Amino acid sequence: MLVVAVALLSLGGFWLGTRAAGHAAVQVVVPSHAGLPWVEVRQGDTLWAIADVLSGGENPGAVVEAIKRLNGLPDSIIHPGTRLYVPRDIAAVVR
Repeated sequence: MLVVAVALLSLGGFWLGTRAAGHAAVQVVVPSHAGLPWVEVRQGDTLWAIADVLSGGENPGAVVEAIKRLNGLPDSIIHPGTRLYVPRDIAAVVR
């Protein structure tokens, strides 16, 4: 019984250690926004719709990923009033 308890405690400690290390390794890098164009999110806007307009319907998925990267967004959730920086050269992103 003692061996099982020690094994469970060891596994629990290992699991907690890997969780902490995983969180410690996460770093969001947001590049400088100086000179970048931006859009203000309005009620009802989606990241996909904004990217679709910016890309002219040509590969909006690539523009979504570029916008997420520029703004340090972990997902595609956006809120009204938010300023989203967009790539300066959309044509290069959609290629």
